[in-house]
Amino acid sequence: MTPEMLAEHVLTAAQAAFAAQGLDASALPSATTVERPRQPEHGDYASTLCLQLAKKVGRPPRALAESIAAELAKVDGISAVDIAGPGFLNIRLAAAATGQIAGSVVAAGTAYGSSDAFTGQKLNLEFVSANPTGPVHIGGVRWAAVGDALGRILKFAGAEVTTEYYFNDAGTQIDHFSASLVAAAKGEPTPENGYKGEYIAELAATIVEAHPDALAKDDPREFFRVEGITLMFAEVKKSLADFGTHFDVYFNERDLHVKGELDRALERLREQGNIYEKDGATWLRSSDYGDDKDRVIVRSNGSWTYFAADCAYYLDKRERGFDKVVIMLGADHHGYIGRMKAMVSCFGDDPSQTLEILIGQMVNLLRDGEPVKLSKRAGTIISIDDVVDAIGVDASRYALARYSSDSTIDLDLDLWARKSNDNPVFYVQYAHSRINQILVSAAELGIEFGDTYDAALLVHPREGDLLKALGEFPAVVTTAAELREPHRVARYLEDLAGAYHRFYDACRVLPRGDEEFTETGRARLWLMDATRVVLANGLRLLGVSAPERM
Repeated sequence: MTPEMLAEHVLTAAQAAFAAQGLDASALPSATTVERPRQPEHGDYASTLCLQLAKKVGRPPRALAESIAAELAKVDGISAVDIAGPGFLNIRLAAAATGQIAGSVVAAGTAYGSSDAFTGQKLNLEFVSANPTGPVHIGGVRWAAVGDALGRILKFAGAEVTTEYYFNDAGTQIDHFSASLVAAAKGEPTPENGYKGEYIAELAATIVEAHPDALAKDDPREFFRVEGITLMFAEVKKSLADFGTHFDVYFNERDLHVKGELDRALERLREQGNIYEKDGATWLRSSDYGDDKDRVIVRSNGSWTYFAADCAYYLDKRERGFDKVVIMLGADHHGYIGRMKAMVSCFGDDPSQTLEILIGQMVNLLRDGEPVKLSKRAGTIISIDDVVDAIGVDASRYALARYSSDSTIDLDLDLWARKSNDNPVFYVQYAHSRINQILVSAAELGIEFGDTYDAALLVHPREGDLLKALGEFPAVVTTAAELREPHRVARYLEDLAGAYHRFYDACRVLPRGDEEFTETGRARLWLMDATRVVLANGLRLLGVSAPERM
């Protein structure tokens, strides 16, 4: 019996108790949950439903608990229900009921942990979105890991998700990039505010090799801009793909201008009564909706502002049918939140419903206890390729997704490169590999799983801990999706791996020597296979491999 199944039994028991006592059934929730008590002596699972309902129906919570407990006691697989404190329901399951979790996991396979919790939600998830002026830096690498994992988790929880990368190929930074390429091609020093690093010289040399007359063009800076952006963005996309991060949509800001979407956004805002003219410029009344000041949409010289593109881009996403726009931004973008929410309100939308901005904090890399600050190739930044070269794709993705994105990370490259249990990703992957090797050994011994197993035989405390951990996975995924916190999946996997290793140390599975293979061993093989399934499913949600051998 999984926690979800038990929660349904609790709700059904409450419905029966309400009917028997003539209580208002409309006070009952559509769904409830159960949790594992911190102290094992309090039972296998606990419910606070009675505490939630007591005031609504005017009954003491313990009295409600007594009537619901009486109904729960009738459920096959529930061995005892105790009432604790003001009205907690502490529930104990029969060994067979707990042991059935393994069979449920194996039967569900790669779908175990998925749900329809977010079915019907159409989300646009934008992350990384770095301009093509250089390799993806460490902050963008964090979003490449966290954003991709979040997209996978949301889809697993039933949402329809489109991942998107937004970039522009115009503006001041692009001008500096182009000027840097021209200077490198001429063998001149990097201009003021220009980009440094070997990649600039490499790009410039590649352009000149393909176009020997590049510096003789009528407008060399424009030519190097176009060619440089094309080459740089191709490299960015390849680095992200090698990292395991693929986007459904790559959106170029230039398209907003070409297709007239800025004009259309301006007209929509004007229709809402939120546009006015002042000092020759066109302004948005964003301060009426919580912004710290009104924002210029069109400058007095007739040029569009960056914020105008933000407005048009949001409208474009909404017109593509997305219910909510989710944007992941770096730590230096806190000031962006207020103006974006105000802009959404200016369009007539409710920002609490259609916009979500997630802010990620910095990543500091350490080697030998000292900060790693510079990349030889990328100049003043650490790039995605630098991190992967140092610790590999799996460790990079897992390490960056393992922590809450609103906390700064000090990433010890020495730790994450180790092949030892103090490296969290190795610890989890080793559990999966260890299980796979035992299953292979069982097959070599001619041991077959069979179509079923005796769930009542899984009575060892370490077996119980592992079964309960397996049962928690669906709730972990749903919570990670709801709170936008992929790190919950990573921390869960470490707990699960720990529960498995303790089980393995305490419970023998395969026979030794001339021993006969027992039905207890068969039940344990099912338990191990279920653990393998969940480890693989969780690692897949993080975009990390589940190796069969290490």
